[in-house]
Amino acid sequence: MLPLTPVLTVSYEAKVSFLLLSILEFTVGILVNAFIVAVNFWDMVNRQPLNNCDLVMVCLSISRLFLQGLLLLDAVQLSCFQQMKDPLSHNYQAILTFWMIANQVSLWFAACLSLLYCSKIARFHHTSMLHLASWVSSRFRRVLLAALLFSCICTALCLWDFFSGSHFTVTSVLPTNNTEFNLKIAKLNFFHSFIFCNVGSIPPSLVFLVSSAVLFTSLGSHVKAMKSRTRDSRDPGLEAHIRAIIFLVSFLCFYVLSFSAALVSVPLLVLRHSKGGVMVCVGMMAACPSGHAAVLISGNAKLRRAVETMLFWFQSSQVRRVHRCFPGYSDKS
Repeated sequence: MLPLTPVLTVSYEAKVSFLLLSILEFTVGILVNAFIVAVNFWDMVNRQPLNNCDLVMVCLSISRLFLQGLLLLDAVQLSCFQQMKDPLSHNYQAILTFWMIANQVSLWFAACLSLLYCSKIARFHHTSMLHLASWVSSRFRRVLLAALLFSCICTALCLWDFFSGSHFTVTSVLPTNNTEFNLKIAKLNFFHSFIFCNVGSIPPSLVFLVSSAVLFTSLGSHVKAMKSRTRDSRDPGLEAHIRAIIFLVSFLCFYVLSFSAALVSVPLLVLRHSKGGVMVCVGMMAACPSGHAAVLISGNAKLRRAVETMLFWFQSSQVRRVHRCFPGYSDKS
């Protein structure tokens, strides 16, 4: 029997620190994304209709709730159960596959958000582009449903590929004493699944990049038009462009960071068997969904007002508690 690749493990303290950090990232991610969902759900309860931007942000936040849960499962699996001598256990493969699916769904919703910003904010000079932007703006909910349908099709294809018999029957068909050959076949199957699942990210990535590029071009045209006219520096169109671009650029940075970490973690897991390196990658991946959600909250007027209301309520409750404990405190002050 051929010897396996040497196992590179980490200390008990590193595992505990990584698990605590993952729980903290999970808690922050759940709070900020659940906050976005809760604020918009409260508006629905109060019979205040959601606009298209609110609707797509709710969908994006729900997908990120699943992302955060899967990343916590990934961290628990790595810390407590995953053995680097068996890096391709079915449980770990399932977690990674579902993470790729949830990440792809999140990318579809981000592409819809970029398309919405482009149709609402960008200024077009060609008649065909004006008609296209008007069509997207007026039928955006159909576009969102179409994106959801495409993501469901990609999800079904990824699950079919993962749960196909090749992943589970190859080791049973081959002789049991050929461990090294079985492991190589399992690695090839895993790489195939990883590539196959990420191919579905190409269409939403193209939509996101093209609509973002159009928005950047529109910002340049708007700035040139402002320079040719003497107007107040606080231009609503300029502010809308900048705010939308901040949202999109921040998402792109977080997504590239998360995807790069996931891409690097695969050879670290399968080829190097480096648990410490995989833990670093998972920690980076877990920070991205909560980071962009915080950017969305800081740039959305309704969500900022909700945060300010919560902070005011918290401060008022603290003051009332002090007055109950020290009745004469306000009179002395």
